[in-house]
Amino acid sequence: MSISTTAPRPAPASPVAEVPAPQSPILTAPLKNSFDYTRSLGPVLSQFALALRDGRIVGSKNSDGTVSVPPVEFDPRGGAPTTELVEVAATGTVVTWSWQPEPLEAQPLDKPFAWALIKLDGADTATLHAVAVESPADIATGLRVHAVWRPARIGRIDDIAYFAPGETAEAAPPNEAENPDGDLVVIPTPITTEISHSATEEESWYLEGLKNGKLYGSRVGTGVDAGRVYFPPRKVSPADGAESIERVELGNTGIVTTFCIVNVPFQGQRIKPPYVAAYVLLDGTDIPFLHLILDCEAEDVRMGMRVKAVWLPEAEWEYSIGNISHFAPTGEPDADYETYRDQL
Repeated sequence: MSISTTAPRPAPASPVAEVPAPQSPILTAPLKNSFDYTRSLGPVLSQFALALRDGRIVGSKNSDGTVSVPPVEFDPRGGAPTTELVEVAATGTVVTWSWQPEPLEAQPLDKPFAWALIKLDGADTATLHAVAVESPADIATGLRVHAVWRPARIGRIDDIAYFAPGETAEAAPPNEAENPDGDLVVIPTPITTEISHSATEEESWYLEGLKNGKLYGSRVGTGVDAGRVYFPPRKVSPADGAESIERVELGNTGIVTTFCIVNVPFQGQRIKPPYVAAYVLLDGTDIPFLHLILDCEAEDVRMGMRVKAVWLPEAEWEYSIGNISHFAPTGEPDADYETYRDQL
């Protein structure tokens, strides 16, 4: 008998790197982005939208005699443009369905309901919509349903509020919405995303600084950007990933590097054109950031102009760069081009 004296193998190192606890409190806040996507429906879908406004449903007649609802702009068989639209009934049959136990914001109903593919009488394709029933036991494939119309209709599929069980279609009430004239329909579709945003440690102390009327940047320790100061601060250099090693408190003055004069008005604009959006290089930093230049004529703004931050009243300060209302000329001599040429 022999006894092995081989030492046991050491346990493999953990693949998970230890992350040190942040030295500054991490800020979190809800973030909501929304905008209206505006779409022109074109000659075919516009007719579908106009019919919905009238409380009717139309589909496209294809070359093989079938009817598609909603209508398609091109024949699914040969690809020819659609030329014939036909009206179909506001009643139909459930082809398949799924249950929505917890309705979400902007969904058709605020109580549990069923999503269903519904084959309308006179159509050969199924349309997705909501069916208002009390429980999953009240819906099944083959259930007969009818459309329930909204009193104010703008030409969207949700002009049909929902479908309800039953053979008899309810006549659409007179349309209460004020819609523009014309054969081509343009409709807005709101797009919204909501998240909970957690800032990095650098972002957190940057925002804390703004809340207290201070401007903080970060200095990179090594690599291509060694010694460079970023404002707003960065955790690492975008050039090579070298870490920032120091928080740097900055002043309220700087220079204009490049700029543009905004002459075109747009929706949501807070300032009447013309005005200047410029890249401002704060004293002691190496990267300019974008902000407004006011308190002077737009035509008087120039590269190298010395400017200073104009803050909102302290009572209005938030965790935002918007605490700085704008930058204004200091009246000092312009900076020499050679001093900021590498920051353009």
